[in-house]
Amino acid sequence: MLNGFHSIHHRLFMLFLFCMSGILLIVSLLYYSRTTVQIHEKISDLSQKNVAQTAGLFSLLYKGYDSLSKSLSNNFEMIRLLNETTDEPAVAYINEQTITNIIGAIFYSRDDLIGIHVISDKGKIYNYGNYLNVMDPNYKTEEWYRQIQASSGKMVWLGVYKHSLIDQVEDSPVFAFGRQIYDLNEHKPIGIVLYETNPQPVLDALDNLKIGEHSQVYLMSPDGRFVSSSTDPAPDLKTLPSLQNSSNVVVKQEKGRLIVASKLSFSGWWVLSITPNRDLNVELVEMKRYLLIVISILIIVSTLIASIVSKTISSPLKKLIREMKQVEIGNFRGMVNVSSYQEINILVASFNRMVNRIEELIERVKLSSVSEKNAELHALQSQVNPHFLYNTLDMIYWMLDEEGNEQLGELVLSLSSMFRYSSQWEDGVEVTLREELEQIGHYLKIISIRLEGRVQIVMDIDERFLNIRIPKMTVQPVIENAVKHGLESLGRQGILKLYTQEEGSSLKIIVEDNGVGMDEEQLNHMLDSLYGQSPKESGKNGIGLQNLHRRLQHMFGESYGLQIQSFPGEGTQVAIVLPIPTEGEIHS
Repeated sequence: MLNGFHSIHHRLFMLFLFCMSGILLIVSLLYYSRTTVQIHEKISDLSQKNVAQTAGLFSLLYKGYDSLSKSLSNNFEMIRLLNETTDEPAVAYINEQTITNIIGAIFYSRDDLIGIHVISDKGKIYNYGNYLNVMDPNYKTEEWYRQIQASSGKMVWLGVYKHSLIDQVEDSPVFAFGRQIYDLNEHKPIGIVLYETNPQPVLDALDNLKIGEHSQVYLMSPDGRFVSSSTDPAPDLKTLPSLQNSSNVVVKQEKGRLIVASKLSFSGWWVLSITPNRDLNVELVEMKRYLLIVISILIIVSTLIASIVSKTISSPLKKLIREMKQVEIGNFRGMVNVSSYQEINILVASFNRMVNRIEELIERVKLSSVSEKNAELHALQSQVNPHFLYNTLDMIYWMLDEEGNEQLGELVLSLSSMFRYSSQWEDGVEVTLREELEQIGHYLKIISIRLEGRVQIVMDIDERFLNIRIPKMTVQPVIENAVKHGLESLGRQGILKLYTQEEGSSLKIIVEDNGVGMDEEQLNHMLDSLYGQSPKESGKNGIGLQNLHRRLQHMFGESYGLQIQSFPGEGTQVAIVLPIPTEGEIHS
C-alpha cells in the first residue's frame, strides 16, 4: 500500500527529518562544546585578572600599614622615653602621658584604627583605643607576640581575628599587624607595637576574588593559617589545595571547582579563591536551556518542512502510479498533468509520450495483422505461378531430349534448377557452400552456352570448406557481376576463376576475372556504394553487391564482407570474406 510505512512519502519524510535533525543536533553539540571551552577560558582569564587586582589592593594596604607602623617604631622621642628610667613618680607619669599622647596622635590620624598597643621589653604597656583597655596578662604566651618578636624589625601581618588580640574588652573583628621597636643607638629591640584596624578593607579586597555566588575566598598566612571573608564559613583544611612549591599564580580545575591563588610578594601570604562548577556553569545552564528551546522549535519546523518536501515529491509519483495501473488494464486514454521538480516533470512527460506511442503501435499492429493475413492469401495464390513455370520448363526439357537436342535440353534444365533455387527464398536462410556451388554450376553452364565458349571457368575450392554454411545467394551475385561487367564485352578469351584462400581465422572465396576492369574513379564509386557512402547500388531483384556486403556484416560482423580490387584492362578480383567455423561446426 502507498500509505504504508514503506511508501516513498514516509521514507522521504523520515529521511529528511533524520538528516535535518541530525545536522541540527551535531551543530548544536559542537557549538555547546566550543562555547563551554570559551566560557571556561574566559572565566580563567577573568580569575587571573581578579587575583592580580586583589594582589595590587593588598600591596596598597601593605604600603599604608607599613608606613603607619614606621611612624611609631621610628619616633625618636618615644624611643627615648621607652629607654628612660626614673624613680620619680612625677617624671614617670609625665613620660607615660607623653608616650600616650604620641600614640593618640597617630590613632586619630586614621579612621580605620581600632587600637594601638606599645609593649616594652620591661613589661610596660601603653594603649590607645576606642574602648577602655583591659589587657590580657598572658599575652607573652600568644603566637602573635612571638611572631612580632622574631620579625627582626620588619612589619608582620597577623591577619583578621574575631576580636582584639590583647584587649579583652574589644570584641569586634580586627585586622592585626605589628613591628618591633629598636633602640637606634644600641641597635637592640626595646619592645613591640601592635596595631589593630578595621578588617573591612582586607575583607573587601578578598571579596574582589569572588566569581560566583558560592565562591569562597581566603587569605592564608605562611604558617598555614587561613583567614576567610566575613560571609564565608571557616575553611575545612582537608579540602583546601596545597600551595607549597607552587608558582606565584595558580589557576587549576580539580574536583568540580576552579582554584585561583596568588602569592603576595611583600609578605609571603596567599590570596585564594575557590569557585564550584555550578557557579562557573551558570551561563552554560542558561545557554543549554536556550538551545533546548531552539532545538525543539527547529525540530518542529524541520518536521513541517520534511512533510511538505516529501509530499511534493511523492504526490506526482502517486498520480503517475495510478495512471500506470490504468495502462496495465488497457486504458491508454489517460494523461498525467503535474507540476513538480524538473526530473519528475521529465519522467511524467516521458510516460505520456510512451503511452501515446504504445497506443499508436497498437493501432499499427492491428493494421499490420490485417495486411499480413491479406499477404498470406496473396502468397498462397502466387505459389501456383512458380510451380507452373517449373512444370513447363521440365516439359520443354523432355520434349527436347526426345528430339535429341541435348545442349538445348541441358540449358532448359539448368534454367529450371536456377528458378527453383532462387524462388525458395526466405530472409536469413543459410545453405552449404556445396549447395551454393551446385547452383553456380547451373548458372555457369548457361553463361558458357550463351557466350559460345569465350569464357573459361577455373574452380579450385578446398573440400574442407564445402560444408560450411553461408547465406543463400552469396557467390552467384559476384559471379553474375563479373560476367556482365567484365567478360561479356571482352574481345579476347575470358577467364573466370573461383577459388578459396585461408588467411588466419578468415576464409576468402575469391571470384577473379581478366575482364575490362575498372579505372580508379569507377572503383572508388563502387567502394563508396559498397560501404554505404553513396546511394545504394543493387543488382537484379534488389540483390546487389551492397546488399550482399551488408548481409554478410549483419550475420558475421563488421570485419567481414566484400573486398574489391580492380585494374583497367587487367580485370577485377572480389573476395567474399567469411569466418572459418570450428571443426565441429563444419561437420554438423
